[in-house]
Amino acid sequence: MELHNLTPADGSIKKGKRIARGQGSGRGGTSTKGHKGQQSRSGYSRKRNHEGGQMPLQMRLPKVGFKSPNRTEYIGINLDQLQAFAEKHKLNEVTIEALRKANYIKKRDLVKIMGRGELTGKVAVEAHAITASAKAAIEGKGGAITIVQ
Repeated sequence: MELHNLTPADGSIKKGKRIARGQGSGRGGTSTKGHKGQQSRSGYSRKRNHEGGQMPLQMRLPKVGFKSPNRTEYIGINLDQLQAFAEKHKLNEVTIEALRKANYIKKRDLVKIMGRGELTGKVAVEAHAITASAKAAIEGKGGAITIVQ
């Protein structure tokens, strides 16, 4: 056996339909599109989600939930993450600018300090919001909190 002898296994490759190649092909004339009507025309494309006049699924399902257009979304940073960040970058003051430079948050993100985990040392923190448990933990270790608007 050599390279020029290689062929695919029998039945593994199937030829596609050759449409509109004359009457002798068995698929000439209307070219498998039937007679007249929208679907026989060139450029026809069925609309997404169209169910032939039946009420579409997305309209049959009830509307759920509500998102207030006035909500304020924060990026939550827990105390254990804050401690790890401060140790990694050898900081005793974690500012929003330091978080941005380390690609921890994006330019317009708002930061909220959350209470999961523990602090091992004194850390000064700058954030847009803070939970009561996180505030107690930071002040308990002698750290300072600055709320930025």
